[in-house]
Amino acid sequence: APHRTAPPTPGGPEALPPLWAMSTESSPLLSSRLFRVAGEAEMPGAAQEEAPLVVGVGGLAPGGLHPDPARQLSTFFGVVVPTVLSMFSIVVFMRIGFVVGQAGFLQSLLMLVVAYFIISLTVLSVSAISTNGAVQAGGAYFMISRTLGPEFGGSIGLMFFLANVCACGVYVLGLVEAILDVFGASGTEVPGAKALPQGYLYSFLYGSLVLLLCLVVCLVGAQIYSKAAFFIFLVVNVVLVTIFASFFAVSPREVIVSWNRNQSFNASFTGFNVSTLRDNMYAMYSRDYTTNNTMSFATVFAVMFNGCTGIMAGSNMSGELKNASSSIPKGTIIAVVYTFVIYFLLFFMTSFTCERALLKGDYGFFRAINIWPPFVLIGIYAASLSASMSNLIGASRILHALAKDDLFGIVLAPAKRVSKGGNPWVAVLYTWALAQVLSSLSPLPPQMCTSAVCRNGKEKG
Repeated sequence: APHRTAPPTPGGPEALPPLWAMSTESSPLLSSRLFRVAGEAEMPGAAQEEAPLVVGVGGLAPGGLHPDPARQLSTFFGVVVPTVLSMFSIVVFMRIGFVVGQAGFLQSLLMLVVAYFIISLTVLSVSAISTNGAVQAGGAYFMISRTLGPEFGGSIGLMFFLANVCACGVYVLGLVEAILDVFGASGTEVPGAKALPQGYLYSFLYGSLVLLLCLVVCLVGAQIYSKAAFFIFLVVNVVLVTIFASFFAVSPREVIVSWNRNQSFNASFTGFNVSTLRDNMYAMYSRDYTTNNTMSFATVFAVMFNGCTGIMAGSNMSGELKNASSSIPKGTIIAVVYTFVIYFLLFFMTSFTCERALLKGDYGFFRAINIWPPFVLIGIYAASLSASMSNLIGASRILHALAKDDLFGIVLAPAKRVSKGGNPWVAVLYTWALAQVLSSLSPLPPQMCTSAVCRNGKEKG
């Protein structure tokens, strides 16, 4: 007679769910005190606690029955757009000439390859972790804490949060400095446009207004942030298109380079010229006119590498992604490849068309050779604003994840609160307040002005 299997008894071993049902998006990366192992809730006497930050497959709420209103972003809007904007920031407009002028084309290309090799290791690590289990709100903090444990994750998550807050404040200050350099009463450019009064209190007021705009966008939620970021993404890419078109459309010309209002000289935009490429091929390190310090491979690489960071901007939005485990690796890799191609083309075309004197003497030379110079200013302001918003909303998500895991007790307890749409509005307010404190430090000394525009504007003024 054929073998007959007795029906499984309720609660017996055969009643456990199959393995494929336990290894989905909703399963944790690491069973620790932050998560319960599968089936523990059904054990007699087990505490019926809700596992923090657990969201199901495809944006479903715990249990997979109800859609999570917070998880609405696709790979493109949630990962590609913020990552590209964070990697470009202001460096793509204000430091290409600095890098090529000092290091030459060959060493600039070497720096680019080394920088992207370094960030590729991070991207591959993030991709491996994010595809190995659940990725909930908190981005890098969540992945580290579920892989290495809450002790490592908590300390690193706190540093990630503070780093994002500091970056937000510095980008705001850089944007204010850039605006005042053109439109301020003591600005150095565009005679007749000096309409904004300057001073410590005015700078604080302008920075507060910029931060208030970022706060409003982030308080409304990730959906409005993604739309604003996408609009800025379009603006930045249109500006980049005009820059590439200018290399072909603008005829060779002499550009007047002015320093400190009393020194000026002529430099040439030659158009595509083999002799210009030959002259720009090798390094020629000299003094940087904004700091008066002699540059080297290490210092130039440090500035250039700043334009390759920001790869975690998409990961920080993990709590708003429809399918974080798939979107984070795909979107981050797409953003890294796209920015690498743009940087390479800019290095190559700049080396082919601009004399070294122009590259070393005016880091904002893209304006002088653009078919319509205000395009570049618009790109600079848009990139600064997007970087500020990205760091503000990313820091708030990390803080919310830290609060949900109760790693800092009552101090961060209010940051657990979310709106009906799942937006951690209290964490956003916490982050905004800290960034506001940083903006009160304006004006920053040149050593702290990591924003290229901030430092450039200070020295030229």
